[in-house]
Amino acid sequence: MDAAKKKKGFLKPSTRENFCIYWYNFRSNKLSMVGLAIVVISLIFAIFAPYVAPFPEHAGAYVDLANAGVAPNATFWFGTDATGRDILSRVIFGFRGALKMAVVVLAISVPVGTFLGLLAGYYHHTWVDTVIMRMTDIFLALPSLVLAMTIASLMEPNMTNTMIAVTLSWWPWYTRLVYSMATGYSKEYFIKNAELVGASRAHILFKELLPNCLSPVLTKMALDVGWVILLGASLSFIGLGEQPPTPSFGTMISEGSTYMPDYWWMTAFPALAIVFVILGFNFLGDGVRDMLDRGKQ
Repeated sequence: MDAAKKKKGFLKPSTRENFCIYWYNFRSNKLSMVGLAIVVISLIFAIFAPYVAPFPEHAGAYVDLANAGVAPNATFWFGTDATGRDILSRVIFGFRGALKMAVVVLAISVPVGTFLGLLAGYYHHTWVDTVIMRMTDIFLALPSLVLAMTIASLMEPNMTNTMIAVTLSWWPWYTRLVYSMATGYSKEYFIKNAELVGASRAHILFKELLPNCLSPVLTKMALDVGWVILLGASLSFIGLGEQPPTPSFGTMISEGSTYMPDYWWMTAFPALAIVFVILGFNFLGDGVRDMLDRGKQ
């Protein structure tokens, strides 16, 4: 009886059933499972770097000139850099800074951008919409990399200031995304009904509009992790990010490029690490999109 009612739509699936449906939709995409595996590996490297890295002491100001510039071998799988530090160990520690950058930037820019987009979309054609969206347009007028470089160059080069610079260049994308959806939803009958029964503005924004905007936001978040990491690496490459001797993908590529092509491994392996994590989160983002889209059907 319950099964028949559920099939006809009289009963809603339980939380456990919803989870099983979403998980089935996610794992039906093979590349999304590959992405999930890559993300899990990256997280393990970031969290357990001192235990996973073969030479954890090489992540700091370590010098071993006897092994400087050694090509990849059985002892140093990724070779060593100009001061004899194991590149594999430094790449593993580099995941810490890269993922920290992505987590902090998105943890700030997504709520801020989403909230501003909801406000502007709900108060469409008012001064609130005008102020928020014109400010957003100003930030979007410049490419994210150029804007982040400009902001970072005005501050002391370190990880904290790099995260601030990237965050200031990233929130407008979420404001624009949510604004385009909230503007349309604000004209729907369920919003008008909520206003007629006296629902508060906070209720309409966070209980009515926000749930309908979450799917594209979550998908964009998963896809943006890789691009935030790439942007942070670009700033580190030009000396505006994490400072030596702390391992950073961009800094390692910059230092290794001096010795190209003879010591190719100094640049190749940090660059491949960036490609590895970007592919992982892009595949994961595609899986999240498919999972949420099919879950609505």
